[in-house]
Amino acid sequence: MLVRAVTVITLALFAGSGDGSEAKASAAADVLNTGDWVVGPIIRGRSYSRGISAYPTPRRGGGWHVDIPRVGGSVNYVTFPHGSLQGKRRIVMRYRIEADPGVRIVPKTVPTQPSMITLYFQRGGDTWSGAGPFEAFRWYATFATRSPVTPGEYVMVASLDGNWTAVQTSSARTRPAAFRDAKAEADQVGFVLGGGDGVGHGVYATGRARLIVTDFRVE
Repeated sequence: MLVRAVTVITLALFAGSGDGSEAKASAAADVLNTGDWVVGPIIRGRSYSRGISAYPTPRRGGGWHVDIPRVGGSVNYVTFPHGSLQGKRRIVMRYRIEADPGVRIVPKTVPTQPSMITLYFQRGGDTWSGAGPFEAFRWYATFATRSPVTPGEYVMVASLDGNWTAVQTSSARTRPAAFRDAKAEADQVGFVLGGGDGVGHGVYATGRARLIVTDFRVE
């Protein structure tokens, strides 16, 4: 996935509205506690995240975390098997970053550039080649990217009607049919970390740092 210019946006925290929020929160908790989340991607048996467990660590009271590796390692993709996104409106993730004072989170490939975190989904049956029709099997919410990745608590919201971008040059606007098909036949959903030469090419930390996901919703 090539890096494009993106707009960094600050988003409001969740607020209950009396319209089924408790049920939605329960559904989100189920998503976070299924044990299906994987740190990867794992392609033909090889994980492209290095120096890190293949699975997030559950947290007492809900949610989970991943400890961001130091130089020589990286965390790239963090996903779970959601299935079709047909009829869904948006993906929402609430998370926080904890780090020791002075620790920076940087792109694995170009450490001098800002790090990024981006919501993501992938159509089932992807070969990971990024060639031909498979160029439009992985989609990134680059319009809602958070950059740089720094300590604090955040909420990311990506409308599924937004201008998502694919592996090379495609976007939801330039290839609406391919984007519609990818949503209908979606498999993996989650987020990616990167910067420099790719939004999903991984990050590492210069010291102790942790990414904690407290809520994740597909609504």
